[in-house]
Amino acid sequence: MKSFVIEDEFWSLFPNAKIGVVICHSIDNSIKDENQYKDMISNSEEEALSYLKNEEFSSNEVIKVWREAFQKFKTKKGARSSIEALLKRVHKGNHIGTINPLVDIYNSISLRYAMPCGGEDIDAFAGDIRLTKAVGNESFVTLGTDKNEPPYEGEIVYKDNEGAICRCFNWRESVRTMLTENTKNAFLCIELIDETRVKEFEDALDTLAKTVQDNLGGNCKISTLDINNKSVVID
Repeated sequence: MKSFVIEDEFWSLFPNAKIGVVICHSIDNSIKDENQYKDMISNSEEEALSYLKNEEFSSNEVIKVWREAFQKFKTKKGARSSIEALLKRVHKGNHIGTINPLVDIYNSISLRYAMPCGGEDIDAFAGDIRLTKAVGNESFVTLGTDKNEPPYEGEIVYKDNEGAICRCFNWRESVRTMLTENTKNAFLCIELIDETRVKEFEDALDTLAKTVQDNLGGNCKISTLDINNKSVVID
């Protein structure tokens, strides 16, 4: 039995955070209609522009809150939150491409609600997955490279018994656990550090779970973790 555990080292930095988890079982992530997901992302890109009201990109609240969060722990130089990376592309007029249904769905939700969303293949996890501070010797290989780049000591990471799964909170994910067309059981998450947006966070979780189930079948279960509820069984 595998669990997702958020350790006290994380809560010491982000005591008011909420991590929403959608556990999906027995889904079909093989591509059926690529245009469907292109349209889904395109519509979300248009909605995302409403969060970029200030001409100066970095002064928009959804960007500021994550830049401030990333200053609380050691990060790789130039590392930014996943939502900033998506919004920056939209801001520049560059479209987000399709990857596979699960990734396309969580990218569309991320854009629509301007919150970091991510996902991993549960069957690729080695033991429990933990959100915590890195020791600094965890193995980590990201997409587009075969080079091992361990996180810094004290960096916020998702990790399992084999190494880091996602570096710098939500900056880059490991190839080892990434979602593919063959994924049957998925761990999806949405991260909230802005306490004023709890309602949007809850709506985003509901929409994420419903969209996956409507399009990929299987069954999805939502859990919200906070400082008073630090773990959930994921398989």
